[in-house]
Amino acid sequence: MASDPPAVPREPAEANPAERPRAFPFAARARASPYYPALIHPVLRRVLPGAAASALGDGMSAVAIAWLALELAPPGSRGLWVGAAVAAYSLPGAAGAVVLRRWLRGRGGARLVFVNAVLRALALGLIGGLAIAGVLDPVGYVALLGVSSLLSAWGVAGKYTLIADLLPAEHRIAGNSLFGLADQLSLMIGPALAGVVAALAGPAVVIAADAVSWVVLAVSYARVAPLAARLAVRPPPARPVAPAPVDAGGWAVIRSSPVLPGLMAMSFVFYLLYGPIEVALPVHVASDLHGSAALLGTFWAVFGVGAVIGELSAPFLRRWPVWPIMTGIVIGWGLAIVPLGLVTPLWAGLAAFFAGAVIWGPWMSLSMAVLQDASPPGALAQVIAARSSLLILAAPLGTALGGPIVAALGARGTLLASAVATIVLGLVATAVLLLRRARHPAPVGE
Repeated sequence: MASDPPAVPREPAEANPAERPRAFPFAARARASPYYPALIHPVLRRVLPGAAASALGDGMSAVAIAWLALELAPPGSRGLWVGAAVAAYSLPGAAGAVVLRRWLRGRGGARLVFVNAVLRALALGLIGGLAIAGVLDPVGYVALLGVSSLLSAWGVAGKYTLIADLLPAEHRIAGNSLFGLADQLSLMIGPALAGVVAALAGPAVVIAADAVSWVVLAVSYARVAPLAARLAVRPPPARPVAPAPVDAGGWAVIRSSPVLPGLMAMSFVFYLLYGPIEVALPVHVASDLHGSAALLGTFWAVFGVGAVIGELSAPFLRRWPVWPIMTGIVIGWGLAIVPLGLVTPLWAGLAAFFAGAVIWGPWMSLSMAVLQDASPPGALAQVIAARSSLLILAAPLGTALGGPIVAALGARGTLLASAVATIVLGLVATAVLLLRRARHPAPVGE
């Protein structure tokens, strides 16, 4: 072991050499973990608590935003205002990725996370303060939510750009997964905590607490920005470097890549096909299973546990080619959803949803690793922001389509249709990959 002392004459108490390899078994196992380089990195270990706090606040706001909209809206238009509030907390990020590209391109990952966190903290803090004071109306609420999410795509881009700048390629999946685990765990705890706080103090207090969590994140990244610039393994150039004109932005880089257009297309359709599940599952629980809100919560709790397990597995998958794994995730997720679209026992449906979550879990970390490896360093933030703007639209569009599909096919039919379409997507992606391999024997995207 690296920590063994220099060879010296043994004392009688150390006469049994079989005891020495077991002296620090936990430390040895920790160093062997793929997460160890990211956990001990002097920058990442400082920002991880702030990232977890912010994710916890966002998990709390997932409940509080809709609940505050219900309180502010006139009785006859509650559904309209709840939908507007939920959309305003995500969709403007797609516009921000495009409109603000000229001002934000070329900035370091820590700076991008910082400016997004500051904007979130200011807008959400204003919402909380005005609502507590009783002077917030629905129009102002939705407008402030839209402002708060304007830089969300750039915040995501900054986080993963910083990981790519600080960690060598072989450790990036572990770094992505570490932050993904913080998100997953915090988002699992956040809604339950929000329910308690909202019942005791109201949803405005929950949103104010979310604003405080963004302050914590902003302070974390502001403190490490100088250190991150010194320790970067691939320091970003003064201006983005891309095989396309700089002013063309992340989409030009994506179009010029042999790997990224396929990833973007598959990701968009994958998220689009997931959208109807969020509509169909509650209807399935209520109508087909004759269950309650508690049963629906059980489904999502099971999903959360499975997603954490799947996320944990991501660094161990890097030894295999990434594209077969990603197409396998798409096909596996579709196969796991099939039992929900059939008449099966409740335990089988829960087990299938858990298995699907385990399969889904590594997707984000692996897809981000493809982006990090395939993008020029100075263009990575723009590429990730472009990706985020695309996926911000995909899931809500799928959710919007879910209503008419459920009305036409029923909940079970919608779940089965989503599952079959996802399997077809994975098979088409596999066929395209095999065709490209046949034309270009060199590994593609690996």
